[in-house]
Amino acid sequence: MTKVSMWIVVSLCVSAVTLTAALDNGLALTPPMGWLAWTRFRCNIDCDNDPDNCISERLFRTMTDLLVSGGYKDAGYEYLCVDDCWLAEERTADGALQGDPKRFPSGMKALGDYVHSKGLKFGIYADFGKTTCEKYPGSEFYLKQDAQTFADWGVDLLKLDGCYGDVRDYDYGYPAMTKFLNETGRPIMFHCDWPKYQILAGIKPNYTAIQQSCNLWRNYDDIWDNWDGLSDIINYYVKDDDDFMSYSGPGSWVDPDELIIGNFGLSDVQERVQMALWAMLPAPLIMSNDLRSIRNQSKQLLLNPRVIAINQQQLSTSARRITTVGAVDVWTRSILPTGTKVIALVHMNITRNYAVQARFIAQAKDIGLTDASGYDVIETFDGTSLGHFNPGDTIGPIVVDPTGVSLMTATPTSSLPEQKLNYD
Repeated sequence: MTKVSMWIVVSLCVSAVTLTAALDNGLALTPPMGWLAWTRFRCNIDCDNDPDNCISERLFRTMTDLLVSGGYKDAGYEYLCVDDCWLAEERTADGALQGDPKRFPSGMKALGDYVHSKGLKFGIYADFGKTTCEKYPGSEFYLKQDAQTFADWGVDLLKLDGCYGDVRDYDYGYPAMTKFLNETGRPIMFHCDWPKYQILAGIKPNYTAIQQSCNLWRNYDDIWDNWDGLSDIINYYVKDDDDFMSYSGPGSWVDPDELIIGNFGLSDVQERVQMALWAMLPAPLIMSNDLRSIRNQSKQLLLNPRVIAINQQQLSTSARRITTVGAVDVWTRSILPTGTKVIALVHMNITRNYAVQARFIAQAKDIGLTDASGYDVIETFDGTSLGHFNPGDTIGPIVVDPTGVSLMTATPTSSLPEQKLNYD
């Protein structure tokens, strides 16, 4: 069978089983939280010279242990995710994927079992194309077999990349993988890079179809461990081409990529920007860092219960930049209890004219605080009260550092006490 005819068959099959192909696995009702290797450890396979940092079962078992002992699991970070470069260079004789025998001598099922024994969930990486991005075996023409393999290994999350595939196939191929995952009978959260590669090829994504097939979906470039990489992604979300944020919500979340908090490239204030906006968007909170050596300030930021509570709500409301005041971008998001607003004041502008602290002053109503009963406002990172503000009151001056953020939560006085956010 030729490639073209094969995908005609897949297309017809997917069309005939729309109800079973549509993603309805009960997963990702809130953005998932966890840890992923890629941005911090990349494709380091030199276990002879760098055994502590190479992509191996040793590294993933260590990070599994630290997710538990470091308090991350208790805070909600429950997925331990393997990315590219875990695979052997060839499939088995019967066509199955397998882990590299030197770096994963116990096998991938044993690694999944270990992750599960610690009360965590196991995530793994594959690629829709002929090979992965790092040229390991891809899943092209093996989707059904690979879905069953992952289920047999106890996989809880599958990230399906899109390197070295034909993007014209993705509108049929990714839904086909959804169907095959459903057929295994195991609930597996499905992370798709489907729209990302279509956009790169100049194809407009069908976000309705993506929403129906994927629990998570990437539509922009990988994040890099520096401010330029982070700010580039933020600016993409400001533009919100094709209104893609309106398709993000319980069961299917847009993913702006990993949290790089605790690595090398961001200052303390820049780490707060990422944590604030990823919580507000809301986005998956998937760390990629070294939990063995993370700075305590970065760790406490990742574990902040007030910020996590903003992220972990079963709501379709998304953060939007509503205005810019001087050098400060104003982002808001509506959350529960009804009428509550989260407000981020982000100082993105570090040009020659604005590489200084910004002083923000505005009336409450101009940043979305319009409830006549007024609002009790807290500084979200540390929980301190900023006071009570009516719509006509002035908020500020608030000082925002260059490439920094001020994050506030405003709860209307009309909300009942029992509706307050639970940060425990």
